[in-house]
Amino acid sequence: MSRYPEETDVVIVGSGPTGATYARIIAETRPGTSVVMLEAGPTVSAPPGAHVKNIADPDERSQAQRRSAGPDADAETVAHPGEVKAGQLRARPGTFLVGDGAAGDGDDGLPVAAQSCNVGGMAAHWTGACPRPREGERVGFLPDLDALLHEAERLLGVTSQAFEDSPFGDLIVSRLAAELDGGRAPEARVGPMPLAVHRREDGALVWAGSDVVLGDVTRADPGFRLVDESLVTRVLVEDGQAAGVEVTDRTSGTTHIIRAAHVVVAADALRTPQLLWASGIRPTALGRYLNDQTQVVFAVRLRDVVDRAGEQSAQAEPGMGLSSTSGVTWVPYTDDEPFHGQIMQLDASPVPVAEDDPVLPGSVVGLGLFCAKDLSPEDRIDFSDERTDAFGLPAPTIRYRLSEKDHRELRRARERIVRWGRAIGEPLDDSPFTLPLGSSLHYQGTTRMGLEDDGSSVCRPDSELWDVPGVFVAGNGVIPTPTACNPTLTSVALAVRGAREIARRLSGDAERGRSQTWARAPLASLTEGGSHDS
Repeated sequence: MSRYPEETDVVIVGSGPTGATYARIIAETRPGTSVVMLEAGPTVSAPPGAHVKNIADPDERSQAQRRSAGPDADAETVAHPGEVKAGQLRARPGTFLVGDGAAGDGDDGLPVAAQSCNVGGMAAHWTGACPRPREGERVGFLPDLDALLHEAERLLGVTSQAFEDSPFGDLIVSRLAAELDGGRAPEARVGPMPLAVHRREDGALVWAGSDVVLGDVTRADPGFRLVDESLVTRVLVEDGQAAGVEVTDRTSGTTHIIRAAHVVVAADALRTPQLLWASGIRPTALGRYLNDQTQVVFAVRLRDVVDRAGEQSAQAEPGMGLSSTSGVTWVPYTDDEPFHGQIMQLDASPVPVAEDDPVLPGSVVGLGLFCAKDLSPEDRIDFSDERTDAFGLPAPTIRYRLSEKDHRELRRARERIVRWGRAIGEPLDDSPFTLPLGSSLHYQGTTRMGLEDDGSSVCRPDSELWDVPGVFVAGNGVIPTPTACNPTLTSVALAVRGAREIARRLSGDAERGRSQTWARAPLASLTEGGSHDS
């Protein structure tokens, strides 16, 4: 039996949280709908899409991270504090660098721009931070944004109580609140970070990945199929509308066609525009308005915590290698101070900013400030029609610069993070350091949503392409605003809107007695050397 059907109702390209959102919403509202999810990378965790932090055995966890690193699967990715501070260009475990195309001539570029290639996407490796966007971060033309964010929190299993028992958490919050909360609106005050995480009955933390978004309802749906190691090379268009996809089976090298009236491209903010470009779908704003969050990091040792040593346990969570001592604290974005802050115990942080205190684990914490970008259409990804990348798709070149406003806000962020750090402890360094551009992994804007088809956006408010009906885009690239907060919650919320639109159309088709809205005309020929498994 072929791994691929000849036709389906919906094809989803990518298995990260937003692709999983489309599958989940359709499974809940239209059970039995034929949905095929295609992922270029391997399955590295169980259930498929689960966070690798949940793998108890450290060797198995490391192997899962290596298998997620695409063409650099055998490269060393573990960075040490000194390497981070020296600005060495290293990928985090579970990811691989974009490489030669990370910066155009004369540009700042995103030298550590990175991706992952595995079932679950980056959500198999992320920190799980899910703050709501505020003020200028919000998509102002969506009247239902708050309801969508609430639904995204349900799908991701977001809670602010994951570290409520950590003995140093309240101390950090209270000290920062005394420094920052004066004059802030209640919802902008310092507090625990909302996280996509829950506790097992034995007390262990379990980090959410795409597996949580899919949920049992999707996995049990007879219409849902997830196929890994399946590289989509082209979105097919007939008569100006979505007609399906062309996919290469990476286990056999064969090429297949899957016909579908609805195609969701949820690769990531770099590879989604790449696939559209390769498919000849090239709206003016495609790949433009690229934005990342410049990241400033500082480390401090908490003051006056020795007496609390007896209150905290240095024993790690069972199987998870994580001790709940100082938790994760959130400083929300405001328009006046356009930074998003998170203060994390070191073993919860993906960036090793310092060595922990072996005598009192959790007493050294890392502070991170993310800065919102000054948006420009000139910050973009260019794709080559001559050169290809390691996957055979058009080679990208990132054209990206920090503006004068960006540099000004970065200087402000460096001053603020030192002040915040001194409010809670003793700095371990004389000054903060700015991570190489691209370190946040929060790339956005390249398939941005808009209210009008005026050339400054790629898709409608329901995430369907302006130019190609039936093709939807998903992921952080859809976010049209300059954000400083972690973007996953927002991108999942936007995906909910798109998924509901597809479900509505499928319901309409059923009422009219038909499940397909496309004509069965012959498709364009397959790529040379490919075959159609019938």
